[in-house]
Amino acid sequence: MLLPKLSPNELRGRGMTSQRTRDRMVERLEQQGIQDARVLDVMAAEPRHLFVDEALAHRAYEDTALPIGFGQTLSQPLTVARMTELVLRANPTRVLEVGTGSGYQTLILSRLVPMLYSVERIQALHQRAAERLWRLGAPATLAVADGGEGWQEAAPFDVILLTACAQTLPEALLEQLNHDGVLIAPLEEPDGSQWLTQIKRIGSAFEKRRLEPVRFVPLLQGVVD
Repeated sequence: MLLPKLSPNELRGRGMTSQRTRDRMVERLEQQGIQDARVLDVMAAEPRHLFVDEALAHRAYEDTALPIGFGQTLSQPLTVARMTELVLRANPTRVLEVGTGSGYQTLILSRLVPMLYSVERIQALHQRAAERLWRLGAPATLAVADGGEGWQEAAPFDVILLTACAQTLPEALLEQLNHDGVLIAPLEEPDGSQWLTQIKRIGSAFEKRRLEPVRFVPLLQGVVD
């Protein structure tokens, strides 16, 4: 049975989930270097507190990652904003997100790109995210799948965004990029550090650029029922 759309009161929040709290979060994002007004406007409007357990809702707008179960986390607002900015710089039409997780990054992207696909390997997280996104009217196409395999039926993509850290990039993802497409991913270095990395496809070649240090959960294989 489909759940009802969210009410204005649920969207608005109160106290530590109120619009005033969201506005303070956005002010911090600007101070931390987020410049794209589209990203700031969407993050000010959307209810991040609905993407964590109710007991953690009062912390939803803090500058921190929060647990969502199954060893996964909801990335801190700065990380979501930064990765969204990088996606938008490519001016994409068709985007694949690898790792739906809570669905919050999916929500933000869905408001800003024409066609968004998102895969999640953990069935329970997929189901929760699908319900939240449905109730918010977010235009994203979701599936349960091994993220390393991408989404061949929907390829090619202008941008592929990984929300988990890979030791080595799956070949399938690179192959599903458009010939001028961009892959944005946290990658693990030999010393164990993680760097947000941009890989641009130029014909049959790939140009790699390391951007900044990050910390993400690892990209794992297989599907979890």
